[in-house]
Amino acid sequence: VQLQASGGGLVQAGGSLRLSCAASGRGFSAYTMAWFRQPPGKEREFVAAVVWTGDTPSYADSVKGRFTISKDTAKNMAYLEMSSLKPEDTAVYYCAGATFLNQDYYTTERYYNFWGQGTQVTVSS
Repeated sequence: VQLQASGGGLVQAGGSLRLSCAASGRGFSAYTMAWFRQPPGKEREFVAAVVWTGDTPSYADSVKGRFTISKDTAKNMAYLEMSSLKPEDTAVYYCAGATFLNQDYYTTERYYNFWGQGTQVTVSS
C-alpha cells in the first residue's frame, strides 16, 4: 500500500486549504486514516484521525472546530479540510494509515504502518 499526500501550499492566516491523501492497493475500507504534522524544529504530532469503523473522527485540541478529516472509501481517498488557518499551523503534513487500528491507539504514530511523503503547509501572518 502506498499513500500520496498533496494539496499543501502557502496561504494567509484565516485562509483555507484541503489536503488529499490517495491510497493505492486494496482494503482501504479497513484502514484507520490519520493526519500528522511536523512544525519546523518540533516533533511530529497528531492532528486528526478517522477510524475504520466509521465512528466520529477525533482531533487534536489545537485544530478542533477548524479542521475536518474525511475518508472516501469508494475513491481510496482521505482528506483534511483546514480553515481559519493560523501561522502555528505551518508544518509538513503527513497522511498515515493502519489496518483495523482502533480508537485506543490512533493518536500514536508508531501504530501506523503506511505513510505518505508529506506536504508542506505554510501560513503567513
